[in-house]
Amino acid sequence: MMSDAFLRDLGQTASGSGGRGREEQFLRFYLEPDTKVMLPVAQLTEVLTIPLGQIIPIPHMPAWVMGVYNWRGEILWMVDLGQLVGLTPWHQQSFKGSTYRAFVLKSAGKSETAAKSQTLGLVISRVDDIEWCDPAQIQSPPASAVEPGLAPFLRGFWVKPDGEILVALEGEAIMAAMPKS
Repeated sequence: MMSDAFLRDLGQTASGSGGRGREEQFLRFYLEPDTKVMLPVAQLTEVLTIPLGQIIPIPHMPAWVMGVYNWRGEILWMVDLGQLVGLTPWHQQSFKGSTYRAFVLKSAGKSETAAKSQTLGLVISRVDDIEWCDPAQIQSPPASAVEPGLAPFLRGFWVKPDGEILVALEGEAIMAAMPKS
């Protein structure tokens, strides 16, 4: 996913980062293989546990579009986030269970034509925790350090004080990837 030299440099610059700005909450979750990822909580509606068979496949869609799910009486498009960003597809993961773990991503709905915000379900490997992060601490990597499948959705990387590296994704870029009807 990232070059080793970039990860070493990123870890060294994080230890020297200065003051703290305004922190935001991010949901920390995992995509296989062992990729630690985060999205701003403000862009999320809820975390879901969906029984297998409840996502109805729709033909003629990209492989990463799993189908639709009845979410509170609304049609919610479900996306295999790992497959979308070029990582291991959910159906090939080693720890699949009898349910999907997913969360609902909402768009900002900033356009005048959008009367309400759009939502999208993202199937992931597992949900972990809430992280507090100053968005100013999210660093942009050089293009050569990122896999091509991940690049369009990447906001940057955050190196925690303990040296742990989390991938920060851009929710609006994920929403924009959905096929238009």
